Amino acid sequence: MPHYKLIVFILAAVLLVGCTGQTLPDPDAADTQYGGDGGASTDTYSDDAYGNGEPIADPYAGELSNIIYFDFDSWEVRAMDTDIVARHAAQMANNSRLEIRLEGHADERGSREYNIGLGERRSQAVRRLLLIQGAAAGQISTVSFGEERPQAFGSSESDYAQNRRVEIKYIN
Repeated sequence: MPHYKLIVFILAAVLLVGCTGQTLPDPDAADTQYGGDGGASTDTYSDDAYGNGEPIADPYAGELSNIIYFDFDSWEVRAMDTDIVARHAAQMANNSRLEIRLEGHADERGSREYNIGLGERRSQAVRRLLLIQGAAAGQISTVSFGEERPQAFGSSESDYAQNRRVEIKYIN
């Protein structure tokens, strides 16, 4: 029995000695062997932490607004914005591969919890209109950022008005 312990100890020592002589070179930051420029690039995709796919070209680029604005303390889509929502819904109904994320926002007035809820109610209101107009439920996801991602920084009514919104983001 003592011989087995000695044999295991010698094998372990041989393995350790054999592994320590091998070293791997440190990567050179300027090395372009693999087609890189020496660093990682983060400018291709947004800083979105949701991982909901790669952004695709917006079918309404320059033609149709992707932002629906709301009145103070309201989650009712304004009459002037219903046409915008209807046109997005028609686009989605005609192309079942399109997916969107509705991002609800609020201005800084009110508690953090209230603004998260208000942003969610706003994104759900836009979602309901899209569904009524022909979009499929599987094409739409919602998220609320509340007051955490303001579009305008400031305390004027025009700044607040820009922050009360739902952004329609087209994703793969």
